[in-house]
Amino acid sequence: MPIISQFYGILIYMYQEIGGHHNEPHIHIKYNEYEMSMTLNGKILDGKLPQKQKKLVDAWITIHEEELKATWHAYHEDGELIKIKGLE
Repeated sequence: MPIISQFYGILIYMYQEIGGHHNEPHIHIKYNEYEMSMTLNGKILDGKLPQKQKKLVDAWITIHEEELKATWHAYHEDGELIKIKGLE
């Protein structure tokens, strides 16, 4: 799974799911033993994160919403994966 960003131990992935059940633009998040999939609008599709890390991811999505949309389209149309800066 290609990492597009990471911060505070949180890894953000984006990959193409052949025949996957998540059709709308989304990301996959890993933090320690936790995993979550959520849309670029912040809707949880699957899994869970601790509340603190979920708030960090929500803030990151808000800050980088346009970059995330551009990355989703570039990756799914051209196979180009754009890295996005994490929180500092």
